[in-house]
Amino acid sequence: MDTSPSALLRLFVPKLPFIAKTALWHSLWLSPTSSKWDLRTEITVRIIRSLLENPKPTPLSKQQRWSLKDPGIKGKMWISKVTLVNPEEEDTRDILIEAIYNMDDGKGTYTTPTTVPVEAEWTGYRANVRHDRPRLDLSEAQQYERLMAEVTSPVTILYLHGGAHFMMDPSSHRVPTSRLAHLTNGRCLSVRYRLAPQNPFPCALLDAFQAYLSLMYPPPGSFHDPVQASNIVFAGDSAGGNLSFALVQLILQINRSTTRKHLHFHGRLIDLPIPVPAGLAGNSSWMDICRCMPSVISNAQWDYLPPPMTNDAISRFPHDEIWPTDPPRGDVYCDLSMLCHPLVSPLAATDWAGSCPMWLGYGEEMLADEGKAVASLAAKQGVTVIWEQFEAMPHCFSMIFDQLEAGRRGFRDWANFCAAVAGDCARERATKLETKGTWFAAKTCKEINVDVSSLAVCSQEEVAERMRSTTAARMQGQEGEGKILPKL
Repeated sequence: MDTSPSALLRLFVPKLPFIAKTALWHSLWLSPTSSKWDLRTEITVRIIRSLLENPKPTPLSKQQRWSLKDPGIKGKMWISKVTLVNPEEEDTRDILIEAIYNMDDGKGTYTTPTTVPVEAEWTGYRANVRHDRPRLDLSEAQQYERLMAEVTSPVTILYLHGGAHFMMDPSSHRVPTSRLAHLTNGRCLSVRYRLAPQNPFPCALLDAFQAYLSLMYPPPGSFHDPVQASNIVFAGDSAGGNLSFALVQLILQINRSTTRKHLHFHGRLIDLPIPVPAGLAGNSSWMDICRCMPSVISNAQWDYLPPPMTNDAISRFPHDEIWPTDPPRGDVYCDLSMLCHPLVSPLAATDWAGSCPMWLGYGEEMLADEGKAVASLAAKQGVTVIWEQFEAMPHCFSMIFDQLEAGRRGFRDWANFCAAVAGDCARERATKLETKGTWFAAKTCKEINVDVSSLAVCSQEEVAERMRSTTAARMQGQEGEGKILPKL
Protein backbone atom coordinates (compact mmCIF):
# COMPACT_ATOMS: atom_id res chain seq x y z
CA MET A 1 0.00 0.00 0.00
CA ASP A 2 1.18 3.54 -0.68
CA THR A 3 1.93 5.12 2.70
CA SER A 4 4.15 7.90 1.41
CA PRO A 5 3.65 11.38 2.94
CA SER A 6 2.20 12.72 -0.32
CA ALA A 7 -0.33 9.89 -0.54
CA LEU A 8 -1.37 10.34 3.07
CA LEU A 9 -1.79 14.08 2.55
CA ARG A 10 -4.02 13.51 -0.46
CA LEU A 11 -6.08 11.14 1.63
CA PHE A 12 -6.45 13.08 4.86
CA VAL A 13 -6.40 16.81 3.99
CA PRO A 14 -9.94 16.70 2.52
CA LYS A 15 -11.04 14.97 5.73
CA LEU A 16 -9.85 17.70 8.12
CA PRO A 17 -13.29 19.34 8.61
CA PHE A 18 -14.79 15.89 9.18
CA ILE A 19 -12.06 15.07 11.72
CA ALA A 20 -12.66 18.35 13.57
CA LYS A 21 -16.40 17.72 13.76
CA THR A 22 -15.86 14.15 14.99
CA ALA A 23 -13.46 15.37 17.69
CA LEU A 24 -15.92 18.03 18.85
CA TRP A 25 -18.86 15.64 19.08
CA HIS A 26 -16.76 13.07 20.93
CA SER A 27 -15.46 15.65 23.41
CA LEU A 28 -18.99 16.86 24.14
CA TRP A 29 -20.22 13.26 24.60
CA LEU A 30 -22.66 13.75 21.73
CA SER A 31 -21.37 10.77 19.77
CA PRO A 32 -23.27 7.49 20.42
CA THR A 33 -19.91 5.69 20.72
CA SER A 34 -18.03 8.18 22.93
CA SER A 35 -18.71 6.14 26.07
CA LYS A 36 -16.94 3.10 24.56
CA TRP A 37 -14.16 4.58 22.42
CA ASP A 38 -11.34 7.02 23.00
CA LEU A 39 -10.94 9.94 20.59
CA ARG A 40 -8.29 8.28 18.43
CA THR A 41 -10.43 5.20 17.96
CA GLU A 42 -13.48 7.29 17.11
CA ILE A 43 -11.62 9.32 14.49
CA THR A 44 -9.91 6.28 12.98
CA VAL A 45 -13.10 4.22 12.65
CA ARG A 46 -15.08 7.10 11.23
CA ILE A 47 -12.40 7.95 8.66
CA ILE A 48 -12.18 4.33 7.50
CA ARG A 49 -15.96 4.13 7.38
CA SER A 50 -16.18 7.34 5.35
CA LEU A 51 -13.77 5.87 2.83
CA LEU A 52 -15.61 2.56 2.59
CA GLU A 53 -19.06 4.13 2.30
CA ASN A 54 -18.20 5.39 -1.14
CA PRO A 55 -21.13 6.45 -3.37
CA LYS A 56 -18.92 5.91 -6.43
CA PRO A 57 -17.24 2.50 -6.15
CA THR A 58 -13.70 2.34 -7.43
CA PRO A 59 -12.87 -0.20 -10.15
CA LEU A 60 -11.55 -3.46 -8.77
CA SER A 61 -8.29 -3.21 -10.69
CA LYS A 62 -7.50 0.16 -9.12
CA GLN A 63 -8.28 -1.08 -5.61
CA GLN A 64 -6.16 -4.16 -6.20
CA ARG A 65 -3.19 -2.20 -7.58
CA TRP A 66 -3.31 0.23 -4.65
CA SER A 67 -3.32 -2.59 -2.11
CA LEU A 68 -0.36 -4.35 -3.75
CA LYS A 69 2.08 -1.42 -3.53
CA ASP A 70 5.04 -2.73 -1.58
CA PRO A 71 5.79 -0.49 1.45
CA GLY A 72 9.35 -1.76 1.59
CA ILE A 73 11.26 -3.73 4.18
CA LYS A 74 12.86 -1.98 7.10
CA GLY A 75 13.12 -2.08 10.84
CA LYS A 76 12.36 -4.98 13.12
CA MET A 77 11.68 -7.69 10.58
CA TRP A 78 13.51 -10.31 8.59
CA ILE A 79 11.96 -11.11 5.21
CA SER A 80 13.08 -13.88 2.90
CA LYS A 81 11.15 -14.08 -0.36
CA VAL A 82 10.66 -17.59 -1.72
CA THR A 83 8.84 -19.45 -4.46
CA LEU A 84 7.44 -22.87 -3.59
CA VAL A 85 7.77 -24.88 -6.79
CA ASN A 86 4.57 -26.54 -7.91
CA PRO A 87 4.64 -30.34 -8.19
CA GLU A 88 4.59 -31.97 -11.60
CA GLU A 89 1.88 -34.29 -10.29
CA GLU A 90 -1.69 -32.99 -10.13
CA ASP A 91 -2.68 -34.95 -7.00
CA THR A 92 -3.09 -31.85 -4.84
CA ARG A 93 -5.50 -30.30 -7.32
CA ASP A 94 -7.36 -33.54 -7.97
CA ILE A 95 -7.93 -34.34 -4.31
CA LEU A 96 -9.18 -30.78 -3.76
CA ILE A 97 -11.68 -31.18 -6.60
CA GLU A 98 -12.83 -34.49 -5.11
CA ALA A 99 -13.43 -32.80 -1.75
CA ILE A 100 -15.38 -29.94 -3.36
CA TYR A 101 -17.61 -32.44 -5.16
CA ASN A 102 -18.12 -34.66 -2.12
CA MET A 103 -19.27 -31.71 0.00
CA ASP A 104 -22.08 -30.60 -2.33
CA ASP A 105 -22.59 -33.46 -4.83
CA GLY A 106 -21.23 -31.30 -7.64
CA LYS A 107 -24.10 -28.82 -7.55
CA GLY A 108 -21.97 -25.67 -7.73
CA THR A 109 -20.15 -24.09 -10.66
CA TYR A 110 -16.46 -23.27 -10.62
CA THR A 111 -13.42 -23.41 -12.86
CA THR A 112 -10.89 -26.18 -12.19
CA PRO A 113 -7.67 -24.40 -11.24
CA THR A 114 -4.17 -25.08 -12.45
CA THR A 115 -1.38 -25.84 -10.01
CA VAL A 116 1.20 -23.04 -10.08
CA PRO A 117 4.31 -22.02 -8.14
CA VAL A 118 3.33 -20.29 -4.89
CA GLU A 119 5.21 -17.20 -3.81
CA ALA A 120 5.59 -16.52 -0.10
CA GLU A 121 7.62 -14.59 2.44
CA TRP A 122 9.39 -16.11 5.39
CA THR A 123 8.99 -13.53 8.13
CA GLY A 124 10.84 -13.24 11.41
CA TYR A 125 11.62 -10.66 14.07
CA ARG A 126 14.84 -8.67 13.78
CA ALA A 127 15.95 -7.65 17.25
CA ASN A 128 18.05 -4.72 18.41
CA VAL A 129 17.56 -2.43 15.41
CA ARG A 130 15.77 0.87 14.92
CA HIS A 131 12.35 0.95 13.27
CA ASP A 132 13.83 2.68 10.21
CA ARG A 133 16.87 0.38 9.80
CA PRO A 134 17.17 -0.61 6.11
CA ARG A 135 17.11 -4.20 4.98
CA LEU A 136 20.54 -5.75 4.58
CA ASP A 137 21.81 -6.27 1.03
CA LEU A 138 21.88 -10.05 1.11
CA SER A 139 20.57 -12.89 -1.02
CA GLU A 140 17.20 -14.36 -0.09
CA ALA A 141 18.94 -17.49 1.18
CA GLN A 142 21.18 -15.36 3.41
CA GLN A 143 18.13 -13.41 4.62
CA TYR A 144 16.60 -16.73 5.64
CA GLU A 145 19.77 -17.76 7.49
CA ARG A 146 19.76 -14.48 9.43
CA LEU A 147 16.06 -14.91 10.19
CA MET A 148 16.56 -18.43 11.51
CA ALA A 149 19.50 -17.32 13.65
CA GLU A 150 17.02 -15.33 15.77
CA VAL A 151 14.29 -18.00 15.88
CA THR A 152 14.30 -19.84 19.22
CA SER A 153 11.06 -21.82 18.93
CA PRO A 154 9.85 -24.37 16.35
CA VAL A 155 6.52 -22.49 16.07
CA THR A 156 5.81 -22.05 12.35
CA ILE A 157 2.77 -19.98 11.42
CA LEU A 158 1.28 -20.51 7.97
CA TYR A 159 -0.18 -17.03 7.50
CA LEU A 160 -2.95 -16.16 5.05
CA HIS A 161 -3.54 -12.42 4.72
CA GLY A 162 -6.86 -10.61 4.60
CA GLY A 163 -8.17 -8.30 1.89
CA ALA A 164 -11.63 -9.52 0.81
CA HIS A 165 -9.99 -12.18 -1.41
CA PHE A 166 -9.02 -9.61 -4.05
CA MET A 167 -6.62 -7.25 -2.29
CA MET A 168 -3.39 -7.27 -0.26
CA ASP A 169 -0.47 -9.69 -0.18
CA PRO A 170 2.34 -10.61 2.24
CA SER A 171 3.99 -7.20 1.85
CA SER A 172 0.91 -5.46 3.29
CA HIS A 173 0.99 -7.74 6.35
CA ARG A 174 4.68 -7.69 7.27
CA VAL A 175 4.09 -5.74 10.47
CA PRO A 176 1.58 -8.18 12.01
CA THR A 177 3.45 -11.28 10.81
CA SER A 178 6.78 -10.03 12.19
CA ARG A 179 4.99 -9.20 15.43
CA LEU A 180 3.51 -12.71 15.62
CA ALA A 181 6.98 -14.12 14.99
CA HIS A 182 8.37 -11.97 17.80
CA LEU A 183 5.72 -12.92 20.35
CA THR A 184 5.99 -16.64 19.57
CA ASN A 185 9.80 -16.65 19.13
CA GLY A 186 9.02 -18.45 15.88
CA ARG A 187 8.55 -17.63 12.21
CA CYS A 188 5.76 -17.07 9.70
CA LEU A 189 5.39 -18.26 6.14
CA SER A 190 3.12 -15.60 4.64
CA VAL A 191 1.54 -16.86 1.43
CA ARG A 192 1.00 -14.79 -1.71
CA TYR A 193 -2.05 -16.76 -2.81
CA ARG A 194 -3.77 -15.99 -6.08
CA LEU A 195 -6.32 -13.18 -5.89
CA ALA A 196 -9.83 -12.93 -7.25
CA PRO A 197 -11.49 -11.94 -9.50
CA GLN A 198 -8.79 -13.07 -11.94
CA ASN A 199 -8.30 -16.29 -9.97
CA PRO A 200 -11.61 -17.31 -8.37
CA PHE A 201 -12.33 -20.12 -5.93
CA PRO A 202 -10.67 -22.56 -5.47
CA CYS A 203 -7.34 -21.07 -6.66
CA ALA A 204 -6.43 -19.45 -3.31
CA LEU A 205 -7.39 -22.56 -1.37
CA LEU A 206 -5.25 -24.73 -3.66
CA ASP A 207 -2.29 -22.38 -3.10
CA ALA A 208 -2.78 -22.56 0.68
CA PHE A 209 -3.01 -26.36 0.54
CA GLN A 210 0.15 -26.54 -1.53
CA ALA A 211 1.93 -24.24 0.92
CA TYR A 212 0.99 -26.49 3.86
CA LEU A 213 2.26 -29.61 2.11
CA SER A 214 5.41 -27.70 1.12
CA LEU A 215 6.13 -26.91 4.76
CA MET A 216 5.98 -30.58 5.68
CA TYR A 217 7.57 -31.87 2.46
CA PRO A 218 9.88 -29.13 1.08
CA PRO A 219 9.98 -28.86 -2.72
CA PRO A 220 13.33 -28.77 -4.54
CA GLY A 221 15.27 -25.58 -3.85
CA SER A 222 13.49 -24.79 -0.57
CA PHE A 223 15.40 -22.99 2.16
CA HIS A 224 13.60 -24.75 5.00
CA ASP A 225 13.84 -28.24 6.43
CA PRO A 226 10.70 -30.37 6.83
CA VAL A 227 8.33 -28.97 9.46
CA GLN A 228 6.20 -31.30 11.53
CA ALA A 229 2.46 -30.64 11.47
CA SER A 230 2.61 -30.44 15.27
CA ASN A 231 4.70 -27.27 14.91
CA ILE A 232 2.45 -25.56 12.33
CA VAL A 233 -0.40 -23.17 13.11
CA PHE A 234 -2.77 -21.81 10.46
CA ALA A 235 -3.45 -18.13 11.08
CA GLY A 236 -5.12 -15.35 9.16
CA ASP A 237 -7.22 -12.23 9.37
CA SER A 238 -10.58 -11.57 7.71
CA ALA A 239 -10.50 -13.26 4.27
CA GLY A 240 -7.27 -14.96 5.35
CA GLY A 241 -9.15 -16.34 8.33
CA ASN A 242 -11.75 -17.63 5.88
CA LEU A 243 -9.03 -19.48 3.97
CA SER A 244 -7.47 -20.81 7.19
CA PHE A 245 -10.74 -22.35 8.36
CA ALA A 246 -11.50 -23.60 4.84
CA LEU A 247 -8.08 -25.25 4.70
CA VAL A 248 -8.73 -27.15 7.93
CA GLN A 249 -12.17 -28.13 6.63
CA LEU A 250 -10.55 -29.33 3.39
CA ILE A 251 -8.09 -31.54 5.30
CA LEU A 252 -10.92 -32.95 7.44
CA GLN A 253 -13.00 -33.69 4.35
CA ILE A 254 -10.11 -35.39 2.54
CA ASN A 255 -9.48 -37.55 5.58
CA ARG A 256 -13.19 -38.37 5.91
CA SER A 257 -13.98 -39.28 2.33
CA THR A 258 -10.99 -40.08 0.13
CA THR A 259 -10.32 -43.65 -0.89
CA ARG A 260 -6.72 -42.83 -1.71
CA LYS A 261 -3.91 -44.27 0.35
CA HIS A 262 -1.22 -41.90 -0.87
CA LEU A 263 -0.70 -38.48 -2.41
CA HIS A 264 2.05 -37.85 -4.98
CA PHE A 265 3.97 -34.66 -4.26
CA HIS A 266 7.30 -33.79 -5.89
CA GLY A 267 8.13 -37.42 -6.56
CA ARG A 268 7.26 -38.60 -3.03
CA LEU A 269 4.41 -40.72 -1.80
CA ILE A 270 2.72 -38.95 1.11
CA ASP A 271 0.72 -41.29 3.30
CA LEU A 272 -2.87 -40.34 3.99
CA PRO A 273 -4.65 -39.20 6.13
CA ILE A 274 -3.13 -35.72 6.01
CA PRO A 275 -2.16 -34.56 9.51
CA VAL A 276 -4.08 -31.59 10.85
CA PRO A 277 -1.95 -28.68 12.07
CA ALA A 278 -1.28 -27.93 15.72
CA GLY A 279 -3.79 -25.10 15.79
CA LEU A 280 -6.02 -22.69 13.88
CA ALA A 281 -6.04 -19.02 14.87
CA GLY A 282 -8.40 -16.60 13.13
CA ASN A 283 -8.54 -12.85 13.71
CA SER A 284 -11.97 -11.46 12.71
CA SER A 285 -12.36 -14.37 10.28
CA TRP A 286 -14.83 -13.89 7.42
CA MET A 287 -16.79 -17.15 7.70
CA ASP A 288 -19.76 -16.24 5.52
CA ILE A 289 -19.33 -14.87 2.00
CA CYS A 290 -23.15 -14.58 1.88
CA ARG A 291 -23.04 -12.01 4.74
CA CYS A 292 -26.41 -13.22 6.02
CA MET A 293 -26.11 -13.20 9.83
CA PRO A 294 -27.89 -10.66 12.09
CA SER A 295 -24.73 -8.91 13.31
CA VAL A 296 -24.03 -7.69 9.77
CA ILE A 297 -26.73 -5.12 10.55
CA SER A 298 -27.01 -5.07 14.35
CA ASN A 299 -23.29 -4.43 15.01
CA ALA A 300 -22.78 -1.87 12.26
CA GLN A 301 -22.43 1.04 14.69
CA TRP A 302 -19.19 -0.46 16.08
CA ASP A 303 -17.65 -1.35 12.75
CA TYR A 304 -16.21 0.29 9.68
CA LEU A 305 -17.12 -2.46 7.21
CA PRO A 306 -19.88 -1.51 4.78
CA PRO A 307 -23.21 -3.30 5.28
CA PRO A 308 -24.77 -5.29 2.41
CA MET A 309 -26.13 -2.86 -0.14
CA THR A 310 -29.29 -3.09 -2.22
CA ASN A 311 -28.88 0.18 -4.16
CA ASP A 312 -27.88 -1.03 -7.60
CA ALA A 313 -25.97 2.18 -8.33
CA ILE A 314 -23.49 1.58 -5.52
CA SER A 315 -23.54 -2.21 -5.17
CA ARG A 316 -21.97 -2.90 -8.58
CA PHE A 317 -18.32 -2.49 -9.37
CA PRO A 318 -17.50 -0.31 -12.38
CA HIS A 319 -16.42 -2.24 -15.44
CA ASP A 320 -12.68 -2.46 -16.01
CA GLU A 321 -10.11 -4.91 -17.36
CA ILE A 322 -10.75 -7.50 -14.60
CA TRP A 323 -14.49 -7.03 -13.94
CA PRO A 324 -16.92 -8.35 -14.99
CA THR A 325 -15.29 -11.69 -15.62
CA ASP A 326 -15.76 -13.84 -18.70
CA PRO A 327 -18.04 -15.68 -18.26
CA PRO A 328 -19.66 -13.26 -15.80
CA ARG A 329 -20.32 -14.27 -12.21
CA GLY A 330 -22.18 -12.55 -9.39
CA ASP A 331 -19.46 -12.46 -6.73
CA VAL A 332 -15.85 -11.38 -6.87
CA TYR A 333 -14.62 -14.57 -5.17
CA CYS A 334 -16.82 -17.29 -6.63
CA ASP A 335 -19.85 -18.17 -8.68
CA LEU A 336 -23.05 -17.47 -6.76
CA SER A 337 -23.88 -21.17 -6.83
CA MET A 338 -20.86 -21.77 -4.55
CA LEU A 339 -21.66 -19.23 -1.81
CA CYS A 340 -23.05 -21.88 0.54
CA HIS A 341 -20.24 -24.37 -0.03
CA PRO A 342 -18.31 -25.10 3.21
CA LEU A 343 -14.96 -24.47 1.49
CA VAL A 344 -16.18 -21.03 0.38
CA SER A 345 -18.14 -20.09 3.51
CA PRO A 346 -16.93 -22.15 6.52
CA LEU A 347 -20.14 -21.08 8.28
CA ALA A 348 -21.84 -23.73 6.12
CA ALA A 349 -19.65 -26.56 7.43
CA THR A 350 -21.56 -29.06 9.55
CA ASP A 351 -18.69 -31.26 10.77
CA TRP A 352 -15.62 -29.98 12.63
CA ALA A 353 -14.94 -33.24 14.49
CA GLY A 354 -11.25 -34.09 14.45
CA SER A 355 -10.15 -30.48 14.05
CA CYS A 356 -7.13 -29.05 15.80
CA PRO A 357 -7.72 -26.51 18.62
CA MET A 358 -9.15 -23.20 17.45
CA TRP A 359 -8.74 -19.60 18.58
CA LEU A 360 -11.33 -17.12 17.34
CA GLY A 361 -10.93 -13.43 18.13
CA TYR A 362 -13.56 -10.84 17.22
CA GLY A 363 -14.69 -7.37 18.10
CA GLU A 364 -18.34 -6.45 18.50
CA GLU A 365 -18.26 -6.35 14.74
CA MET A 366 -20.45 -7.18 11.80
CA LEU A 367 -18.86 -10.62 11.30
CA ALA A 368 -19.24 -11.68 14.93
CA ASP A 369 -22.34 -13.86 14.57
CA GLU A 370 -20.78 -16.07 11.90
CA GLY A 371 -17.75 -16.62 14.13
CA LYS A 372 -20.03 -17.46 17.06
CA ALA A 373 -21.85 -20.08 15.00
CA VAL A 374 -18.62 -21.81 13.95
CA ALA A 375 -17.15 -21.69 17.47
CA SER A 376 -20.33 -23.02 19.05
CA LEU A 377 -20.71 -25.91 16.61
CA ALA A 378 -17.05 -26.93 16.85
CA ALA A 379 -17.17 -26.89 20.65
CA LYS A 380 -20.28 -29.08 20.67
CA GLN A 381 -18.43 -31.54 18.43
CA GLY A 382 -15.54 -31.91 20.85
CA VAL A 383 -13.06 -29.41 19.41
CA THR A 384 -11.09 -27.28 21.87
CA VAL A 385 -12.22 -23.71 21.13
CA ILE A 386 -10.92 -20.46 22.60
CA TRP A 387 -13.38 -17.64 21.92
CA GLU A 388 -12.56 -14.00 22.66
CA GLN A 389 -14.79 -11.02 21.89
CA PHE A 390 -14.07 -7.40 22.74
CA GLU A 391 -16.92 -5.00 23.36
CA ALA A 392 -17.39 -2.14 20.89
CA MET A 393 -14.29 -3.08 18.88
CA PRO A 394 -14.40 -3.14 15.05
CA HIS A 395 -13.11 -5.59 12.48
CA CYS A 396 -9.44 -6.62 12.94
CA PHE A 397 -9.10 -4.08 15.77
CA SER A 398 -6.04 -5.77 17.30
CA MET A 399 -4.09 -5.14 14.08
CA ILE A 400 -5.07 -1.46 14.03
CA PHE A 401 -5.42 -0.14 17.59
CA ASP A 402 -2.24 -1.10 19.40
CA GLN A 403 -2.60 2.02 21.55
CA LEU A 404 -5.63 0.41 23.23
CA GLU A 405 -5.43 -2.24 25.92
CA ALA A 406 -8.04 -4.18 23.93
CA GLY A 407 -5.83 -4.10 20.84
CA ARG A 408 -2.72 -5.16 22.73
CA ARG A 409 -4.57 -7.88 24.62
CA GLY A 410 -6.28 -9.26 21.51
CA PHE A 411 -3.04 -9.49 19.56
CA ARG A 412 -1.09 -10.93 22.49
CA ASP A 413 -3.72 -13.64 23.06
CA TRP A 414 -3.63 -14.48 19.34
CA ALA A 415 0.12 -15.03 19.53
CA ASN A 416 -0.03 -16.80 22.89
CA PHE A 417 -2.43 -19.37 21.46
CA CYS A 418 -0.04 -20.09 18.58
CA ALA A 419 2.81 -20.58 21.03
CA ALA A 420 0.68 -22.76 23.32
CA VAL A 421 -0.34 -25.30 20.68
CA ALA A 422 2.91 -25.55 18.70
CA GLY A 423 6.59 -25.84 19.43
CA ASP A 424 8.53 -26.79 22.53
CA CYS A 425 6.44 -28.44 25.25
CA ALA A 426 3.34 -27.71 23.15
CA ARG A 427 1.88 -31.17 23.63
CA GLU A 428 1.98 -30.73 27.40
CA ARG A 429 0.47 -27.25 27.20
CA ALA A 430 -2.11 -28.24 24.60
CA THR A 431 -3.46 -31.01 26.81
CA LYS A 432 -4.17 -28.36 29.42
CA LEU A 433 -6.08 -26.19 26.95
CA GLU A 434 -9.79 -26.20 27.59
CA THR A 435 -12.65 -24.67 25.68
CA LYS A 436 -13.18 -21.19 27.02
CA GLY A 437 -15.12 -18.10 26.02
CA THR A 438 -14.40 -14.56 27.20
CA TRP A 439 -16.14 -11.22 26.70
CA PHE A 440 -13.90 -8.21 27.32
CA ALA A 441 -15.58 -4.99 28.44
CA ALA A 442 -14.81 -1.78 26.57
CA LYS A 443 -11.90 0.32 27.85
CA THR A 444 -11.31 -1.71 31.02
CA CYS A 445 -11.01 -5.16 29.37
CA LYS A 446 -12.76 -6.62 32.39
CA GLU A 447 -13.28 -10.32 31.64
CA ILE A 448 -16.65 -12.04 31.68
CA ASN A 449 -16.82 -15.78 31.02
CA VAL A 450 -19.24 -16.97 28.34
CA ASP A 451 -20.36 -20.46 27.35
CA VAL A 452 -18.86 -21.21 23.93
CA SER A 453 -21.35 -23.96 23.09
CA SER A 454 -24.21 -21.46 23.61
CA LEU A 455 -22.74 -18.59 21.56
CA ALA A 456 -24.69 -19.19 18.36
CA VAL A 457 -27.57 -16.75 17.84
CA CYS A 458 -29.23 -19.06 15.28
CA SER A 459 -29.68 -22.80 15.04
CA GLN A 460 -27.85 -24.69 12.29
CA GLU A 461 -31.12 -24.99 10.40
CA GLU A 462 -31.69 -21.23 10.64
CA VAL A 463 -28.14 -20.53 9.48
CA ALA A 464 -28.62 -22.80 6.46
CA GLU A 465 -31.90 -21.11 5.59
CA ARG A 466 -30.38 -17.63 5.94
CA MET A 467 -27.55 -18.61 3.62
CA ARG A 468 -29.92 -20.10 1.06
CA SER A 469 -32.25 -17.11 1.05
CA THR A 470 -29.40 -14.61 0.79
CA THR A 471 -27.89 -16.58 -2.09
CA ALA A 472 -31.27 -16.59 -3.84
CA ALA A 473 -31.47 -12.81 -3.40
CA ARG A 474 -27.98 -12.42 -4.84
CA MET A 475 -28.96 -14.54 -7.83
CA GLN A 476 -31.93 -12.24 -8.41
CA GLY A 477 -29.64 -9.21 -8.33
CA GLN A 478 -30.87 -7.89 -4.97
CA GLU A 479 -27.44 -7.70 -3.33
CA GLY A 480 -24.02 -6.38 -4.31
CA GLU A 481 -21.18 -8.14 -6.06
CA GLY A 482 -18.89 -8.16 -3.00
CA LYS A 483 -17.64 -5.88 -0.27
CA ILE A 484 -17.66 -2.29 -1.51
CA LEU A 485 -14.21 -0.97 -0.72
CA PRO A 486 -12.62 2.48 -0.67
CA LYS A 487 -12.01 5.01 -3.35
CA LEU A 488 -8.25 5.50 -3.03
